[in-house]
Order: sequence, then C-alpha cells, then structure tokens
Amino acid sequence: MFKMSFAVYRRPELTREAFLDYWRNVHAPLAVKHAGALRIRRYVQLHAGDYEIARMITQSRGCQPPHDGVVEIWWDSEEDRMAAAASPEGQAAARELIADELRFCDMSRATVAFGYEHVIIDN
Repeated sequence: MFKMSFAVYRRPELTREAFLDYWRNVHAPLAVKHAGALRIRRYVQLHAGDYEIARMITQSRGCQPPHDGVVEIWWDSEEDRMAAAASPEGQAAARELIADELRFCDMSRATVAFGYEHVIIDN
C-alpha cells in the first residue's frame, strides 16, 4: 500500500491539549467523512506526548524539537491516490481538509513524505 506520513505542529496559540483535542474530535471526523472520495484505506493519528525518552533522544542526537504528532494515511496504490486527487469529489474533500488543517496546524513547520513501507521487523 502507498503511504503518506505527515509530521504536524500545533499553531503557537494552541496548547498541546487543545491541539490534540481539535485534531481528534473535529478534524478526524472530516477525514472519516471524506475517506471514500479520497480513497483512503487507513488513517492513523499519533499524538506525541511529553515523554522523557523523547527529550533524551532529541538531546543526545542533536535533533529538532519533537513535533506534536504524525498522521499516517494509506491508499491501495500511488495511482489510486492520484485518481482520488484528480476527481472533483476528491478535490472538494481536499479543500475542506486543508482549510481545517490551517485552523490548528502550523504548516510552515510541517513535513510530509510519501512512499511504500519496507517492513524490517514484524514480530
């Protein structure tokens, strides 16, 4: 399956709690609403927490500060994702989702990657 991984940061005026609440309880239902038009097979939110291990790894490796979360979205194929994006329904869905993302995400800091997973360990 083709996958998108999108690291997101909250808008500066939002607390972590307000950001995560909005993402899960307002934005996620929009993703569910538009999943068919966008041909989404799987949608997962990883809500980053304030964990000691994150601080340790960030410091020991000289990483950037942790992001507030990651959204992962899967499609059957890259072609399927592209077909959804090209359809009028997919374009309308994308416009609504993007407009909503701007209400709670700082897109100037977000990063996105597309590709296929290569499972190395799967216990």
